[in-house]
Amino acid sequence: MTTVTSPRVLAHPGRDEIRLENVLHALADPMRLRVVRELAAGEADLTCSDIELPVTKSTTTHHFRVLRENGVIRQTYQGTAKMNGLRRDDLEALFPGLLDRVLEAAEAQERRLADA
Repeated sequence: MTTVTSPRVLAHPGRDEIRLENVLHALADPMRLRVVRELAAGEADLTCSDIELPVTKSTTTHHFRVLRENGVIRQTYQGTAKMNGLRRDDLEALFPGLLDRVLEAAEAQERRLADA
């Protein structure tokens, strides 16, 4: 894991440290999957507050931390804002097609549930 050199730099696993079981764990939670879907739909990184979740702020922070610590997202500070972006290149290099298939399955499930 990268070393934290100041309070404004967050630790992220290196590409070689990202494990499939950890990525799947991170994506298994509906709130975290919602975050990933919103990040995937956007063209730019989003702040934590750009993604509204129906949970407390501390729970939201937990979900973002799980995604970051398991290599799904990268978080960086821009001024006082914490920016979030998918680590799509890393995930694609390690697990080709996984992220796209998960996003497609989530979309299909949402349509199926809406039609029910």
